[in-house]
Amino acid sequence: MDSALDLLRQLVTSPWVYLLIFGLTAVDAFFPAVPGEAAVITAAVLSTSGNPKLAAVIVTAALGACAGDHISYAIGRGGGARRLAGLPDGSRRRASSEWARRALDRRGGLILTTSRYLPGGRTAVTLTMGAVRYPRRSFLLYDAIATVTWALYCGLLGYFGGLAFQRHPVKGVLAGIGLSVIVTLGIEGIRWLRHRARRRATATDRAGST
Repeated sequence: MDSALDLLRQLVTSPWVYLLIFGLTAVDAFFPAVPGEAAVITAAVLSTSGNPKLAAVIVTAALGACAGDHISYAIGRGGGARRLAGLPDGSRRRASSEWARRALDRRGGLILTTSRYLPGGRTAVTLTMGAVRYPRRSFLLYDAIATVTWALYCGLLGYFGGLAFQRHPVKGVLAGIGLSVIVTLGIEGIRWLRHRARRRATATDRAGST
């Protein structure tokens, strides 16, 4: 364990760590299997020793996440938009795409910002925003807010986890990642409960009108 920790310290104290964080957070935006969030938290935990620099970790993570989100948006805008345009009128998939378009027109900023904290959710949302041709300028603005707040969240979570477990950095990394998972599950749980409540309200309204 000590040798693995020493190897990790050598990696994060190298200037290449920032390029690694940028790459992982960028790819994680459109390929959620990549542990971008865990990499940011780990680097932030070890930043309590002074290297890497916490501010640089946060800035690099935000830039990487923003770049990855725009790649995902471009993928959706290219292939997804053509597929949506080819859907037959009156089909269920066409109706779903129109519903997604209306929802993003009304609450696109909120949806994008919230989904950044859900590994699979952020990819689905950015792809969909590209597919329905959500305005690029608005996407850039809201995505900048989303990625900066997400990077701050991961960085500070890891940093304070590192302070709490300075003598046991591995525990700090595990605590930071564990809290991140708890927050993610909490957000997803709230979203599911709100969706369930809306479905019940809709069903009640339909029953009352018949």
